[in-house]
Amino acid sequence: MRIVAGKHRGRRLTAPKGKHVRPTLDRVRESLFSILTQGEAKLPKDVRVLDAFAGSGALGLEALSRGAACVTFIDNDRESVDLIEQNLADLGEEGSATVLLWNALRPGPANTPFNLVFLDPPYGAGLAPLALEALRQAGWIATRAQIVIEQSKKENFELPDGYSLESERLYGNTHILFVRANS
Repeated sequence: MRIVAGKHRGRRLTAPKGKHVRPTLDRVRESLFSILTQGEAKLPKDVRVLDAFAGSGALGLEALSRGAACVTFIDNDRESVDLIEQNLADLGEEGSATVLLWNALRPGPANTPFNLVFLDPPYGAGLAPLALEALRQAGWIATRAQIVIEQSKKENFELPDGYSLESERLYGNTHILFVRANS
């Protein structure tokens, strides 16, 4: 697992051991960031990123490498949180990120909303719609925020009210949905 582009391009990340975390593949990250940045290597400077169900933190770490202003990682697994903190330290990015040992389905109130949100819940659990609602209610999702949801292609997804589907892509077993928060 490595950073695909930006200031940390090519840097290796420490990958989780075992199968309880499923990092987003390099080629999938490269494709989804190409869509988000419209082919540019960098994100806009004012992008505040939330990486919920962060797991390895690969999506948020990629966003930092590509110029995100800040990233907050949320995961409810101590091993994942430790791994993200280790990768942040290895990249020298501790000052640009916050790592929370929280459940994305029961987040505390946000200080400021985020305008780019990654949701990569465990496949097959149907947690993405629940997390969208919980995060919106707690103030984590900004109006007009771009949300990227990763799930299994076998999984059904019903978009909650207040969101619109902009596009979707399939990469093998991975289904990526690009969603916009309407309010």
